[in-house]
Amino acid sequence: MSLRKLLVLAVVAIVVALYFMLDLGSYFSLDALKAQQAAIENYRQANPWLAAGIFFAIYVVVTALSLPGAAVMTLAGGAVFGLLWGTVLVSFASSLGATLAFLAARFLLRDWVAARFGQRLQAIDAGIRREGGFYLFTLRLVPVFPFFVINLLMGLTPMRTATFYWVSQLGMLAGTLVYVNAGTQLAGIESLSGILSPGLIASFALLGIFPLIAKKIVDTVKARKVYARWTRPAKFDRNLVVIGGGSAGLVTAYIAAAVKAKVTLIEQHKLGGDCLNTGCVPSKALIRSAKFLSHTRRAAEFGCRSASANFSFGEVMERVQRVIRQVEPHDSAERYRGLGVDVVEGSAKIVSPWEVEITRQDGTTQTLSTRSIVIAAGARPFVPPIPGIDAVGYLTSDTIWALRELPRRLVVLGGGPIGCELTQAFARFGSQVTQVEMLPRLMLREDVEVSDLVAARFRAEGIDVLLKHQAKQFVVEHGEKILIAELQDGNSGREVRIPFDALLVAVGRVANLKGYGLEEVGVTTGRTVDTNDFLQTNYPNIYAAGDVAGPYQFTHTAAHQAWYAAVNALFDPFRKFKADYSVIPWATFVEPEVARVGMNELEAKEKGLAYEVSRYDIDDLDRAIADSEAHGFVKVLTVPGKDRILGVTIVGEHAGDLIAEYVLAMKHGIGLNQILATIHIYPTMAEANKYVAGVWKKAHAPQALLAWVERFHAWRRGA
Repeated sequence: MSLRKLLVLAVVAIVVALYFMLDLGSYFSLDALKAQQAAIENYRQANPWLAAGIFFAIYVVVTALSLPGAAVMTLAGGAVFGLLWGTVLVSFASSLGATLAFLAARFLLRDWVAARFGQRLQAIDAGIRREGGFYLFTLRLVPVFPFFVINLLMGLTPMRTATFYWVSQLGMLAGTLVYVNAGTQLAGIESLSGILSPGLIASFALLGIFPLIAKKIVDTVKARKVYARWTRPAKFDRNLVVIGGGSAGLVTAYIAAAVKAKVTLIEQHKLGGDCLNTGCVPSKALIRSAKFLSHTRRAAEFGCRSASANFSFGEVMERVQRVIRQVEPHDSAERYRGLGVDVVEGSAKIVSPWEVEITRQDGTTQTLSTRSIVIAAGARPFVPPIPGIDAVGYLTSDTIWALRELPRRLVVLGGGPIGCELTQAFARFGSQVTQVEMLPRLMLREDVEVSDLVAARFRAEGIDVLLKHQAKQFVVEHGEKILIAELQDGNSGREVRIPFDALLVAVGRVANLKGYGLEEVGVTTGRTVDTNDFLQTNYPNIYAAGDVAGPYQFTHTAAHQAWYAAVNALFDPFRKFKADYSVIPWATFVEPEVARVGMNELEAKEKGLAYEVSRYDIDDLDRAIADSEAHGFVKVLTVPGKDRILGVTIVGEHAGDLIAEYVLAMKHGIGLNQILATIHIYPTMAEANKYVAGVWKKAHAPQALLAWVERFHAWRRGA
């Protein structure tokens, strides 16, 4: 704690101590006030301005230091200064004192609380930024909440000081009037509890829900404004229309059908979306074949003199298509029609907040009216506007699956998950791969040690990894395609010329926002469709989920969001739920495999959060040694001194499977002590999860107690 904070804390502590040591509280009792009422009144008559100033100053100090006595002083304000001036003095003094208490709590405690509870405060802080004024107004109106507690707690939030002051002044006014008015009748008051009868408290409680009612009114007014130019149908053909048949759209439609809603799902290409057709399924099928080839080259590690595989790249790619066809029935139109979903193959266009125009593949059109719409239009690969890129031609994660001949020289632009997965796979098939990344590391969202492990493995497999290289231009010289990249290393700006036969662009994905009526209707968009916590757009009956909404572009998060979008779309205003992103796992399927849930060290440092690290290196694990996969680690971040998990990173074989135990643990508040106490089968890779919990336990062993136990055992031996 800084010297300034220590000085402020010392002054506050001294003043509070003197208050109790000198028994100043006796002057702030109802009996004392009634006994001294005549004398105080005489002093006020003789010195009206000075009396008002002294009263105001004392009230501010009592409130700022959260000392008992504010209620009696409010009565005194009414008894001495009357209803009008008493209300004015108390209203401004209490608001000023409350603001000083608010600022003191922020100055002394905010940084400490943020460091200790930062992750749990994120949702609270976000709520305060959005609707803090409503929260505070509600608390101020209901007198059952101690005002000094509200002052201190609000100081720990990001609420603006000006907002805190004016909302406090307005919110406390009703209670101030009640107490000041009671003070004008001081002689008839026997106790403070007599001021607020049960009926009056109930009235205040009802008054306390006024901000919630007001918020609902404001939301309704906003909705009426956004709907003003549209005519709402008298009845609807559907409860829900879903645009897009990827993971988010399929799950949304499934849930709607399961609760017996009438739902139409519209997809213009192939059901299953990117995941089935161009993403997760084909890439993992390709990676599996590539991994098999890599194992033949490692034959000696498994005690075999030699091994080889005669393969055709075209046949490998045909296997990828067979895998897609085998999974396809899970996402087929027939299956979903059997579940009760009206599946339409065609393009959709939102023509009003309640109407969707469908153009079928045969050219016929149909317009459906619907109570709600869910946009699940997905995303597509981003292709940067680099000079010459169109002239040389390029592949993306959408189009690479049409290849049937292996490129001899492949350039991969991008060092994120997609770029890394395909880089390693093509290198294992025999392509000479150059991976170009403009940033200083591969997989920049992961910790440095993770990036270094992956890059080292890539280079060991013959991949030319060029970091800090920015693609500047593509040219064709003498029939050969060349990438001109610039090394971003200080002021060098050295150019590198990279000849290639095929180019894969994997620098990220962008949401599909065009072509289905968002602009025409006026749905607000940025890089994605703008949504609130309930996945609603600026039109409350239009929702978005999956890649088109963000913030995560994973198949499993799209399905996760779909539940909220479906339930909220079907049951609002009776019930709706905020989308929960508190525990989101992901994995990158390179070797070594990388999986993560929660925070890593990079994010914890960026947020200034305190944490402890427990790490277990998998090269010590029996099963990993037996499988010749003794590499990688499990790293767990915990709250200092506690076993509560903040985040986990796993690098190694089957990391994407091993992380599931920690996803469950974080979701349901299970700590490392409980993981350590759980039996794990031997010998398995999952034992690594238990062993890292053991690392944490050893670091937090009760040394003093163990010393006494050692003496106890010595005593039992007679030593």
